[in-house]
Amino acid sequence: MLQRLGLKELPRIHKRDLENLVVPSHIRNTYLTLLKLHHERRRRSLPSLAGILRGISGNADISGEILYSDATRERLVFDMEARVPANSEVTMAELRLYQNAPHKLHLAGRKSQKQDNNARVSVYWVEVLENGANRSSLVDSRLVPIYETGWKGFDVTQAVHYWSKGRREAPLRLELRVEGERPGSYAAEMAKSVRFTAQDPSDQSTGKPELLFYTLNLEEYGSRGDCQSSKPNGICCREDYFINFRELTWTQYWVIEPAGYQSFRCAGGCKQPKRRYGYGERRCAATENAPLPIMYLVKKGDYTEIEVAEFPNMIVEKCRCTMDNVSV
Repeated sequence: MLQRLGLKELPRIHKRDLENLVVPSHIRNTYLTLLKLHHERRRRSLPSLAGILRGISGNADISGEILYSDATRERLVFDMEARVPANSEVTMAELRLYQNAPHKLHLAGRKSQKQDNNARVSVYWVEVLENGANRSSLVDSRLVPIYETGWKGFDVTQAVHYWSKGRREAPLRLELRVEGERPGSYAAEMAKSVRFTAQDPSDQSTGKPELLFYTLNLEEYGSRGDCQSSKPNGICCREDYFINFRELTWTQYWVIEPAGYQSFRCAGGCKQPKRRYGYGERRCAATENAPLPIMYLVKKGDYTEIEVAEFPNMIVEKCRCTMDNVSV
């Protein structure tokens, strides 16, 4: 892990360094930009799966329940029990919310000021700790037009991966936060005009929050050379390997976002040639990798700063047998 992050030694960040920590808006926006690119790369890396996903019957479409709702926040919960079949992979997950355009009377007193046409809507995965406290991690964020009506989609694949690494009988909890597109009280007030159906208790119409996710049966379709736990054969393949930054002692205070990620790793052996002709042994190794955006703390003397960077080679994309670092 240190090698992947380009570190020579463990970062010395302590819990007290997080006290009164506020993420500056420009740092947060940089992270959101990199996170959006990360989501787009993941979607592009699965072009051959698009037709398969659309054709699979039984893709989960789960209606959520509302635990809490006010003008700028909404807490959602989804019952996930028995929703993910055995020996399957959640390839994509989307949270769908129905937005209602604000009433004209609600906006009448604000027309004299410069219009803010968008608001930022962010989705967080919420983890309930053993002591009952909540801990959240940002999974997606986008600008939403204030004056539109219709369904809005958010990529929550990362949240489903987080959930799957914990107690699978527990529900999936998500939190919605609505903020102004830019700093200032007027933008913040306009953002309150963004209303989703579930935020209005008097609205009995359709449009409850939905969780739509696609699963691949690994036995039937496979997944780009991924290992199949039901059919172990010892041959070089890519296996699941989830890294939880919140559980690693040296990253729990250093890494602010994400809470963790699916890193994958290479496992299995490779057939060796009868004659090596002076070449080395064939080994199972990563031949393609992808970067990961990370928001983290940097200690500079007696104070700390927040930085954002895209660290290369954090996610294993493909595994193959290599000889002297050449795929064979």
